[in-house]
Amino acid sequence: MKKQIFAVCDLEAEYACNFMDYLNQKRNIPFEIQAFTSVESLVAYAKKNPVELLLISSEAMCREVGELEIGKIVILTEGNRPEGLEKYTGVYKYQASSDIVREVMACYGAEKAILPVQSPVLKKTTEILGVYSPLGGCMQTLFALTLAQILAREKTVLYLNLEEYSGFEELLQKKFPHTLSDLLYFVKQGRTGLIVKMNSMLQSMGQVDFLPPVQSPEDIRGTSWQDWEYLFQELVLHSAYEAVVIDIGNGIEEVFQMLDLCTTVYLPVKTDRMSQCKLRQFEELLGVRDYAQVLTRLVRLNLPYDQKDFAEAEAFKPEQLIWGPLGDYVRELLGKDSA
Repeated sequence: MKKQIFAVCDLEAEYACNFMDYLNQKRNIPFEIQAFTSVESLVAYAKKNPVELLLISSEAMCREVGELEIGKIVILTEGNRPEGLEKYTGVYKYQASSDIVREVMACYGAEKAILPVQSPVLKKTTEILGVYSPLGGCMQTLFALTLAQILAREKTVLYLNLEEYSGFEELLQKKFPHTLSDLLYFVKQGRTGLIVKMNSMLQSMGQVDFLPPVQSPEDIRGTSWQDWEYLFQELVLHSAYEAVVIDIGNGIEEVFQMLDLCTTVYLPVKTDRMSQCKLRQFEELLGVRDYAQVLTRLVRLNLPYDQKDFAEAEAFKPEQLIWGPLGDYVRELLGKDSA
């Protein structure tokens, strides 16, 4: 089924084209993107094609556009909205494109919902790649971030951290207005439009999208398996992501079910005796609990532990991981060219 249409109209041709380029590069927006630099071309197009969402500059907004059958109109403003446009939601024009998209998706998601049964996203199969280890201090998150960055050079990638304590705000030195906790609350309400809601919360690390992790471990522990399953079903069926990298912590009670969802499970290991004993217990328990099939998807990792550059860095930039020893390791693991 064809995607719904997200139209952008701005009389500044350079702005409209640059914003469209950004949207097409992100590739996770569940819409077909169309850009217009004149009201006439927009009106002519919208009369023949149903536009679900329109982002239009205040200078371009007029009576003819208002009379079109458009699902939701959001105004690009340069400050205060001009008289007569007060009924429309406004988004400030001169801010980062990523912030504009989050605000527009939040406005759209508050009133509209892309119904799951009616609008599956046409894409390649979505891979769910789990990264998990019952051991501590094995560079699990660094590997997951590096894996996501390298995959994102060829695919649309979402990174999800499901640890109780991720430390991301401290690590990235940034406060996030919305986190996975907010999305999990939305899931528990059983409401539609989950992917649109998620798109209003996403942040970026280079070419990788990520949902800021929970701030309270209770939000991980208190989420039922049915809710986790629904979240990943929506990601597979109705998001545009070709790969979802899940950084799995031990706070999820149904961790074996989570691993069973994954097409591949990357398992960082250690060679000391105590770690090997723990790993054997973990693998034996998979068999006892009837998850022996997970064993066939495990990829054991002996990661390079020399991460001095990371430890000494003043500001952590996940996209730089791909150029260190860990990046070389992941490229070799995936059979990618090191160039």
